[in-house]
Amino acid sequence: MPGIRIIHRTCLPAAEAWQRLTDWERHGAQVPLTRTIMETAPPTHVGTRFTARTGVGRITFDDPMEVVVWQPPAGAGAGRARLVKHGRTVRGWAEIEVRPLAAGGAEVRWREELRVRGLGRVFDPLVAAAGRLLFARAVNRLLRT
Repeated sequence: MPGIRIIHRTCLPAAEAWQRLTDWERHGAQVPLTRTIMETAPPTHVGTRFTARTGVGRITFDDPMEVVVWQPPAGAGAGRARLVKHGRTVRGWAEIEVRPLAAGGAEVRWREELRVRGLGRVFDPLVAAAGRLLFARAVNRLLRT
């Protein structure tokens, strides 16, 4: 599975960065041609399920995910969320970690490993590069707005 790693520093407090990064419905607004469909009621907890639906017209694919780790930041401690992807097209996992910085602000670590059905390992470098670009852009936008 291609690995995607993004590290981003923000001047936002860890709790605010966490809230923005784990507002699943806002993710759809930051990824082109994607919308988020919530399947469980808020607030987010272990077992929360949602689907990112990407595409145009009849050409779409679903990326259903489930929260399997949910540890919001507390005090000087880091927050961590882990999602498992259960889709037919996209499989794998994603992890978001938000660490408060001693000087103020926070550091975000986004890790993801995914496999796209129908694409062999020869495409892993392309999938990883596209994922880094897409997710870095989403992180930037989620923390900016």
